[in-house]
Amino acid sequence: MLVLTRKKGQSIMVGDEIEISVVEINGDAIRLGIKAPRAISIYRREIYEAILKENIRAAGTSAQIAEKLKTMQLKPSREAKTSQKEDKEQIE
Repeated sequence: MLVLTRKKGQSIMVGDEIEISVVEINGDAIRLGIKAPRAISIYRREIYEAILKENIRAAGTSAQIAEKLKTMQLKPSREAKTSQKEDKEQIE
């Protein structure tokens, strides 16, 4: 981990496109300003971790549903059977 000391008004660059500036220092809390392209998502760590957890949960649910759909035998409805019968008759 890189540890830097910055004062109010100073900034650091992450790559060529991301600038992180110290906006305010108030006791043991600081306010940061971040300039980055809109395509880059920026989250507080606790929010980022919550998003990851939810994505993992959703992916697991999707996998479970997909597995159930694979094993499920679908029976055509009466309307589908009638439509299939009409299609056959028209072909003949």
